[in-house]
Amino acid sequence: MGAWVRFTLGSVLLLAGCTTGDQPADSAAAATSAGAPASTVSASAATGCGSRVETGALPDWADAGFSGDARVPHVFGAKGDIVAVMFAHPLAQVRRDGSNNKILWVSRPVTASTGTTSAATLVITATLDGTGTRVTREVAGGPGPSIIDMPRAGCWHLDLRWGGHSDTMDLVYAERTP
Repeated sequence: MGAWVRFTLGSVLLLAGCTTGDQPADSAAAATSAGAPASTVSASAATGCGSRVETGALPDWADAGFSGDARVPHVFGAKGDIVAVMFAHPLAQVRRDGSNNKILWVSRPVTASTGTTSAATLVITATLDGTGTRVTREVAGGPGPSIIDMPRAGCWHLDLRWGGHSDTMDLVYAERTP
């Protein structure tokens, strides 16, 4: 079995264990409303955690620094105001290969002045689905590169706040990398 097939199958299995009642019934409509073409939604994202891991091209506002038609796993915030570009996918509580859970947070450019000129810290309040487990992570300087680890595997609901903006998304952390 090829690496891509194992990766896709593993993602489907990981996401199948985490559900949310707020998931839209129509995945194509949900992807389009988040600012991405429906064709970019991966098959593994159609089940499980509420936010879909997409593998299509990044939106124009989030592709600075990438060359060509960059296709990296990413998750849009529910409002479409932020995207988590995952350089380690799947995310995992334990990474056997020594890599990190590197996420590049890219926020949609602000069209109107919010009265602030300095970058604000991105505050991530994460709650493990079905539990009272809650952790807070911060990315100094606002959305940008980060290493975001979670204490347990599962579906994490993220409340994201930065510079007067907010959005939410779900990220799945596997128990360990294959």
